[in-house]
Amino acid sequence: MTRVALLANEKSGSKRSAEELERRLTENGATVRTFPMGETEQAASWRPDRFAVAGGDGSIACVAVAAGAAGAPLALIPSGTANDFARGMGISDDPEEACRLAATGTRERTMELGHMDDRPFVNVASAGLAVNAARKALPFKKALGPFAYVVGALDAGVRAAPVECRVEHDGERIFEGRAWQVIVSSTGRFGAGSSVREADPGDGQLDVTVIEARSRHRLVRHAYGLRTGRIVDQAGVHHARALRLELHVPADTAYNVDGEIVTHGSARFSAEHAAFSLIVP
Repeated sequence: MTRVALLANEKSGSKRSAEELERRLTENGATVRTFPMGETEQAASWRPDRFAVAGGDGSIACVAVAAGAAGAPLALIPSGTANDFARGMGISDDPEEACRLAATGTRERTMELGHMDDRPFVNVASAGLAVNAARKALPFKKALGPFAYVVGALDAGVRAAPVECRVEHDGERIFEGRAWQVIVSSTGRFGAGSSVREADPGDGQLDVTVIEARSRHRLVRHAYGLRTGRIVDQAGVHHARALRLELHVPADTAYNVDGEIVTHGSARFSAEHAAFSLIVP
């Protein structure tokens, strides 16, 4: 029987209990042991055949690090509000189907991890409007679900201020000035359906997209570009791909990292190629 180490974040949007998920995994033939989020070392010491993480986008990266280090694949049971990573990987947010895949799936996809200094991420680390949008969406998540991000984006478009930044990679300056948003991408998915389509989570490189702070009226066009994945084709948008890059911003700058808000200031970013394997349909 497949040994599955389950790490469940019961604070995520759907609040599915670890007991319910453990039962569903067991019904699909797995031997399951459940560990609290954060106890990845204890989970690894059990020597599972695979790890399973149940939570939102912000719960994934730390378990992906542990799975990669243990040489075991990672399965995902989407349990957050937006589940952008799961959607991008074609993983269903239906708990029964997701648990079946987590217990019995055999197809694996090799994935990279992004790193913002020592913080890993699987989707994006973004400064600017995405932070304001996420903060505004937070109190509406329970009532509105993914639509809360639309409310947050609208508010950010009206109220948010640009961020002063300088972006460099390999000794080359990509951009310097005021930007509405700087998006450093692995999968390039965020905000309940926005994306940087060019980002490939298997190429071992990060994509950086800078939206210049031109007229606020242009934000409607940029929002459409993000929802359709065509943002890099627009005027006033800079895009590059790199193994490493540096983002220089004021010390009190906040980031949205896989849906989690952190204050970090300037940061160095890098891509870790083939960092873990993901169980996919």
